[in-house]
Amino acid sequence: MNWLLVVAGALVGAPLRYLTDRAVQSRHDSVFPWGTFTVNLVGCLVLGLVTGAVTAGAASSRVQLLLGTGLCGALTTYSTFSYETLRLAEGGARLYAAANVVGSVVGGLAAVYAGAGLARGIWG
Repeated sequence: MNWLLVVAGALVGAPLRYLTDRAVQSRHDSVFPWGTFTVNLVGCLVLGLVTGAVTAGAASSRVQLLLGTGLCGALTTYSTFSYETLRLAEGGARLYAAANVVGSVVGGLAAVYAGAGLARGIWG
Protein backbone atom coordinates (compact mmCIF):
# COMPACT_ATOMS: atom_id res chain seq x y z
CA MET A 1 0.00 0.00 0.00
CA ASN A 2 3.02 2.29 0.08
CA TRP A 3 2.47 3.06 -3.59
CA LEU A 4 -0.80 4.80 -2.64
CA LEU A 5 1.19 7.31 -0.60
CA VAL A 6 3.39 8.02 -3.61
CA VAL A 7 0.31 8.42 -5.83
CA ALA A 8 -1.38 10.73 -3.30
CA GLY A 9 1.71 12.95 -3.13
CA ALA A 10 2.02 13.01 -6.91
CA LEU A 11 -1.66 13.96 -7.26
CA VAL A 12 -0.80 17.17 -5.43
CA GLY A 13 2.73 17.66 -6.79
CA ALA A 14 1.99 17.48 -10.52
CA PRO A 15 -0.77 20.12 -10.63
CA LEU A 16 1.18 22.24 -8.15
CA ARG A 17 4.17 22.14 -10.51
CA TYR A 18 2.07 23.18 -13.48
CA LEU A 19 0.24 25.97 -11.64
CA THR A 20 3.40 27.30 -10.01
CA ASP A 21 5.31 27.20 -13.28
CA ARG A 22 2.58 29.15 -15.09
CA ALA A 23 2.16 31.69 -12.27
CA VAL A 24 5.90 32.37 -11.96
CA GLN A 25 6.61 32.41 -15.69
CA SER A 26 3.72 34.79 -16.38
CA ARG A 27 5.37 37.36 -14.12
CA HIS A 28 8.65 37.35 -16.07
CA ASP A 29 9.11 38.63 -19.58
CA SER A 30 12.18 36.51 -20.18
CA VAL A 31 13.24 33.41 -22.07
CA PHE A 32 14.77 32.10 -18.83
CA PRO A 33 12.61 29.27 -17.43
CA TRP A 34 11.86 30.87 -14.07
CA GLY A 35 8.88 28.59 -13.40
CA THR A 36 10.83 25.35 -13.72
CA PHE A 37 13.74 26.87 -11.83
CA THR A 38 11.41 27.81 -8.96
CA VAL A 39 9.63 24.46 -8.64
CA ASN A 40 12.95 22.61 -8.71
CA LEU A 41 14.46 24.75 -5.95
CA VAL A 42 11.32 24.55 -3.81
CA GLY A 43 11.23 20.78 -4.32
CA CYS A 44 14.86 20.50 -3.21
CA LEU A 45 14.12 22.54 -0.08
CA VAL A 46 11.09 20.40 0.80
CA LEU A 47 12.99 17.17 0.12
CA GLY A 48 15.84 18.30 2.38
CA LEU A 49 13.37 19.20 5.12
CA VAL A 50 11.48 15.91 4.83
CA THR A 51 14.65 13.81 4.70
CA GLY A 52 16.06 15.70 7.66
CA ALA A 53 12.86 15.12 9.63
CA VAL A 54 12.94 11.39 8.85
CA THR A 55 16.63 11.17 9.78
CA ALA A 56 15.91 12.94 13.09
CA GLY A 57 13.07 10.53 13.84
CA ALA A 58 10.44 13.29 13.65
CA ALA A 59 8.74 11.80 10.59
CA SER A 60 8.15 8.29 9.35
CA SER A 61 9.20 6.58 6.16
CA ARG A 62 5.55 6.88 5.12
CA VAL A 63 5.86 10.67 5.25
CA GLN A 64 8.96 10.36 3.10
CA LEU A 65 7.01 8.32 0.54
CA LEU A 66 4.12 10.80 0.53
CA LEU A 67 6.09 14.04 0.47
CA GLY A 68 9.57 13.09 -0.69
CA THR A 69 8.87 10.54 -3.38
CA GLY A 70 5.30 11.51 -4.33
CA LEU A 71 5.02 15.27 -3.91
CA CYS A 72 8.62 16.24 -4.66
CA GLY A 73 8.95 13.64 -7.40
CA ALA A 74 6.00 15.14 -9.25
CA LEU A 75 6.75 18.75 -8.31
CA THR A 76 10.31 18.79 -9.61
CA THR A 77 11.30 18.04 -13.16
CA TYR A 78 14.71 17.13 -14.47
CA SER A 79 13.41 16.41 -17.96
CA THR A 80 11.84 19.84 -18.38
CA PHE A 81 14.97 21.48 -16.97
CA SER A 82 17.05 19.58 -19.53
CA TYR A 83 14.73 20.38 -22.42
CA GLU A 84 14.50 24.07 -21.54
CA THR A 85 18.29 24.28 -21.24
CA LEU A 86 18.67 22.66 -24.67
CA ARG A 87 16.06 25.03 -26.12
CA LEU A 88 17.93 28.03 -24.71
CA ALA A 89 21.28 26.85 -26.08
CA GLU A 90 19.88 26.03 -29.53
CA GLY A 91 18.06 29.37 -29.62
CA GLY A 92 21.28 31.27 -29.11
CA ALA A 93 20.71 32.11 -25.44
CA ARG A 94 23.79 30.22 -24.30
CA LEU A 95 24.39 32.48 -21.32
CA TYR A 96 20.86 31.78 -20.07
CA ALA A 97 21.41 28.06 -20.69
CA ALA A 98 24.63 28.09 -18.66
CA ALA A 99 22.99 30.16 -15.92
CA ASN A 100 20.13 27.66 -15.79
CA VAL A 101 22.51 24.74 -15.36
CA VAL A 102 24.76 26.40 -12.78
CA GLY A 103 21.88 28.07 -10.92
CA SER A 104 19.81 24.90 -10.82
CA VAL A 105 22.63 22.66 -9.60
CA VAL A 106 24.12 25.10 -7.09
CA GLY A 107 20.71 26.40 -5.99
CA GLY A 108 19.29 22.89 -5.71
CA LEU A 109 22.18 21.71 -3.57
CA ALA A 110 21.95 24.83 -1.41
CA ALA A 111 18.20 24.34 -0.99
CA VAL A 112 18.46 20.67 -0.01
CA TYR A 113 21.23 21.49 2.48
CA ALA A 114 19.15 24.37 3.86
CA GLY A 115 16.12 22.09 4.25
CA ALA A 116 18.16 19.41 6.00
CA GLY A 117 19.79 22.05 8.21
CA LEU A 118 16.43 23.51 9.10
CA ALA A 119 15.16 20.05 10.01
CA ARG A 120 18.19 19.47 12.23
CA GLY A 121 17.59 22.82 13.89
CA ILE A 122 13.96 21.99 14.58
CA TRP A 123 14.10 18.28 15.38
CA GLY A 124 17.78 17.46 15.81
